[in-house]
Amino acid sequence: MIKKRLCAQILMVSLLTPAFADNLLKGTVIGTTESVNYQNNAKTTTINTRENAFDGDLNTFFASWERSYTWTGLDLGEPYVITRVGWSPRNDGLGEQRVLLGVFEGANREDFMDALPLYVIPENGKIGTMSYADIQCSKGFRYVRYVGPSDARCNIAELEFYGHPGAGDNSHLYQVTNLPTVSIHTLNGEIPYDKEHQIASQLTIISDNGSKLLSEPGTTRERGNASRDFPKKPWRIKFDTKQNVLDAPAKAKKWTLINNYGDKTLMRNLLAFELSRRLGMDYTPYGTAVDVLLNGEYKGCYQLCDQVTINKNRVNITEMTPEDNQGVALTGGYLIEVDAYAWQEKSWFNSNKGNPVTIKSPDEDEITARQKQYISNFFNKMENQWSTYLDLNSFLRHFLVGELSGNTDTYWSVFMYKQRDEDLMHVGPVWDFDLAFNNDQRIYPVNGHRDYLYRDGGSCAGQMRTFVDNIVVKDAAAKRQMLAIWDEARQSGLTEENMIAYIDRWEADLQQSQHLNFLRWPILNQRVHQNPPTKGSFQAEVEVLRTYMKERFAWMDKKLGYTYKPNAISELPLDKTQPYQVFSLSGQPCGNSIESLSPGIYIIRQGSATQKIVVR
Repeated sequence: MIKKRLCAQILMVSLLTPAFADNLLKGTVIGTTESVNYQNNAKTTTINTRENAFDGDLNTFFASWERSYTWTGLDLGEPYVITRVGWSPRNDGLGEQRVLLGVFEGANREDFMDALPLYVIPENGKIGTMSYADIQCSKGFRYVRYVGPSDARCNIAELEFYGHPGAGDNSHLYQVTNLPTVSIHTLNGEIPYDKEHQIASQLTIISDNGSKLLSEPGTTRERGNASRDFPKKPWRIKFDTKQNVLDAPAKAKKWTLINNYGDKTLMRNLLAFELSRRLGMDYTPYGTAVDVLLNGEYKGCYQLCDQVTINKNRVNITEMTPEDNQGVALTGGYLIEVDAYAWQEKSWFNSNKGNPVTIKSPDEDEITARQKQYISNFFNKMENQWSTYLDLNSFLRHFLVGELSGNTDTYWSVFMYKQRDEDLMHVGPVWDFDLAFNNDQRIYPVNGHRDYLYRDGGSCAGQMRTFVDNIVVKDAAAKRQMLAIWDEARQSGLTEENMIAYIDRWEADLQQSQHLNFLRWPILNQRVHQNPPTKGSFQAEVEVLRTYMKERFAWMDKKLGYTYKPNAISELPLDKTQPYQVFSLSGQPCGNSIESLSPGIYIIRQGSATQKIVVR
C-alpha cells in the first residue's frame, strides 16, 4: 500500500511539471556493486543496491559501500539524446544535502572513459519528491549515470532519464558554468596519488558556451609541493600528443591545474600574471579559470595554466638531447629553478654559495653528466659575476613583479634559463602567487613593512637573500635601471585603475564558479594554509585585493623614489617603410622593429627625428 502511494506521488509530481515530449528511458541498471547495510554497517550486495534508484519507490535507496566516486545508471542499449533528468535524495536527515553537487554523465563506452557531463546539481534535494532539470547536450549516449558527490555514498532514492533515440552531435555540450569545463576520466577510476605515477586518462575540455570540444587521451598525476597537502588536489595533465588548449599561445602536451585552495579570491595567480605582462617579462605563463571534474565528481574552480617547459611559446630556448655533450651544443638550452624543495628532486645541485637548484630541462631521465656539470658550473660563475653573466633586465622585472604583488615566495622558487651559445642567465617566468597580495599571516599586512618583502619576512631558498641584496640594494647602476623599468611600466598602463579593472573583470567572470567551489569547499570562514583573518565571503576576499593594490602602488612609488605623473603620450604614427632604431626609456637598444616588442613606451629614432611611441 505504501509503495502504491509513493508511486502515485511521483505521478502527481510529474503531472505538476511542464509537459515533456520525450519518454522516460528504461535500460539495464549498471554501477557500483558494493553497497552498505546501515543496520550493521557492513558491506553487502543485496541491501540498498543500485537497482533501488530505478524501482519507482521513493522509500528505497541506493547507498554504496565506498564513500566517494560511486554511481548508478543505465545501459540504454543504444544511444539516446538526453533531454531531462530527475532525482530524489534518500529519505533521512542528511538526504537533502547528499545530492548537492551530484553529477549526471553520458558515455558511449561502458567504462565511461569518454563520458561528458550532463548536469551538476547546484542545490539541496527535496525529500519525498522528484526534482528535474532540462539537459542542454546535443550528443547521444548509450550509457548514462549519476555520480554521487564526495563522501556521500551516493545515497539516492530515485533517478530518471528522459530522451529520444539518436547519436546526436557535438554542436552544443554542457558547461558547468560560464567558465570552460575540464573533465578527466582515469583508467579503472584510479585516483592520482603522487607526482611520479602518471595515470592513463581521457582529458576533455568543453568551452565557448558548449560549442567547442577537445577530448584526447593522456595522463594525470599530482603536482606541486605544499599544495599537494590540501584536500583539493593540484594536478598535471599531459596529452599524448601536443594540443592547442583554449586560447593558449602554446601547442603542448603538458598543462597544470592549479588548485588555488588557500586563495579564496581564486584569482591571485591570474592577477600576478597580468603584472608580469605589464612589466614586460619576455614570457608570462598562460592561465585561465576553469571548472574541474574527476571521474564524474565535481572538484571545484581551478586555474588551467601552462606547464613551464621549453616551447617556442613558453620558455623559448633550444631543447637539448643526450647527444648535446660538447662544443656549442653543450651550452644550452637549460631550464632550472632555484628551489627550496630541490633536495626532493632527482636532478639538482647546491651552488657554491649555497643555493639549491633543480634542473628542469634536460629532463632528469635524459640529462648527461657533462650537461649537469656544465650548467652547475655556469650557475656558479653567474653567482660570482652576476654583472657579466646575469640578464639584469629580466631579473629586475621579475623582482618588481614579486614586490608589487607582495609575494612571500618570490625567492623560495625562481625559474631561470640559459640559451645555447649565449653567456647570460635569464630570470623567469614568474610563478606561484597563492600567498601573494596580503594572503600570508606571517607577513600580514604587507604594506606595513618598511623594506622590500624579500628582506623583511619573505621566504628565500638557500642564500638568495644575499644574492638579491647585492643587486637591488648595493648596486647603484642596477637601481637606476630598475627605476627606468618601473617608470616605463607605469607610463605604459601599470596603474591602480587598470589593475582594479582587471580584478573587477575576474570577479564578475568567477561569480558562478566561486559559488559552486565554496559549496564543495566551505572554507570562507576558515583559515587554511597561511590565511590571515578571514573575510567570510568571496566578495569581501576580492575587496582585499582592491585595497591592497591601491596601497601597494603608493608604497612602491615611495620605496623607489618615484613620482607618478600620467604621461600624455599617445600612439604616434611611424613610417615603417623607412629604417628606424628602437630604444628603451633607459637608452638600451631594442632592435630595428617594433613588431616583437612587449607592451610599453619606447624611443624611436628615424633619420634626424626622435620620438616616444607607445606599443600596446
